[in-house]
Amino acid sequence: MEASSQSAAEEKMRLQERLQLQEGHESSMSSQSRGPASGRNTVPMTEEELESSPVYDQQSPLYSLVPDQQSPPPSQSAIPRRPVPGSVPGPVPRPVPESGLEPVPRSPTPPPYSGPSTPAQEPIQPHESQTGGPRPPPRYPGLPALDYRLYKPPLFELSSDKTTIKTTAAHLSTSAEALVALIRQQATVPPKPQVHIVGRRGSSPNSGRVDFDIKLNLLPLLVPEDPRQRMDYLRCVGPGEVAFRGGSKPSTQPEVDGDGSLDAWAARFVADTASVKAFALERVVVNLDMDWLEGQIRKLVVGMRYPGTVAVSFPVTHNRVVVQNPDRVNKFITSVTGLFVGKRKYEVVKAVWPFATMPKGSEGEGRRCAVQSEEVWWREWKDPIRYAIATKRHGWVTNEDKLEALMEGTPSTTPADVDWGPEY
Repeated sequence: MEASSQSAAEEKMRLQERLQLQEGHESSMSSQSRGPASGRNTVPMTEEELESSPVYDQQSPLYSLVPDQQSPPPSQSAIPRRPVPGSVPGPVPRPVPESGLEPVPRSPTPPPYSGPSTPAQEPIQPHESQTGGPRPPPRYPGLPALDYRLYKPPLFELSSDKTTIKTTAAHLSTSAEALVALIRQQATVPPKPQVHIVGRRGSSPNSGRVDFDIKLNLLPLLVPEDPRQRMDYLRCVGPGEVAFRGGSKPSTQPEVDGDGSLDAWAARFVADTASVKAFALERVVVNLDMDWLEGQIRKLVVGMRYPGTVAVSFPVTHNRVVVQNPDRVNKFITSVTGLFVGKRKYEVVKAVWPFATMPKGSEGEGRRCAVQSEEVWWREWKDPIRYAIATKRHGWVTNEDKLEALMEGTPSTTPADVDWGPEY
């Protein structure tokens, strides 16, 4: 019994020593294969661990296994894993493939119905987003480069005949600086000169049936495409020139101190204590030979054997800017006061828009037109005008008519082709 007990104790001691040696060997192997900076785990995984592992995926589209020529091929039980990087502040770096892995190339073609790379909106201009200044005037292809917002600015009203814009804003009647700034700004846009041709048959020139009534716009003839070629300027009345100088009637008096500039007249207007007073800017067109154009138009109509009376005129719209002091009570009271007491008018400044540097007939002295001469304009427009009259149009003759004449040719408008009908 004693021998049996002794052998059992010795066998137990040998087993404990063997277990201790095995545990030490496994601990050594673990410390060598699970280093903190190794980035790999070479401990064999069970099939359940392999299937449930979120790190390694044989179907991953980003990386694929390739043999590493610099390192020995891993054993079948060694399963490479991608390290999970920690959260580092700053821009996210692009993933770098590990040794034994390479990125799978991606197609440069975007998926269908992908959104735009930039927002679909107009870019914000620097002056709008940073300085908050006024927007630049919009540009309209085919029209002169002008700030068309000035034809009807805020606090102004346009008259029914489209000739005058008027305001009773208080600051323009009490501040000479504000008034001068307004006048200079309004002088940068021209008036709208037109050609108006009316053919009428009846007992008198102003009654009866109107066969045709057409208009043409001459404003583009005042504004060259190159801003450096513009001829417009601002002028005030000179000594001895008859004008409304702060009274109810035109006169050559009074004169203002200094050089008679716009600033001096604006200061005089602001200092005026009249109950009703008004300061006006007039836009005028000069050096356009209207008589020559009227003669060409009448010759054209006569050649078409028109049996009625033709009226040719050159109206001008958008040609006045009026600043009046605020109404004391309402517009009616102001009108009655101005009627009985009289309105003090200041019409001492004009915005001059020359059609040419000199009147027609001065070509020998170097006459230069802002855009084109009267002869060139007539050659371009006579066929559209003839066709509009022959078709008895009531309305505008525009660039579309000229374009049709150039591209398609104007239909025949000989006298025999026009049926003017009965007289009444």
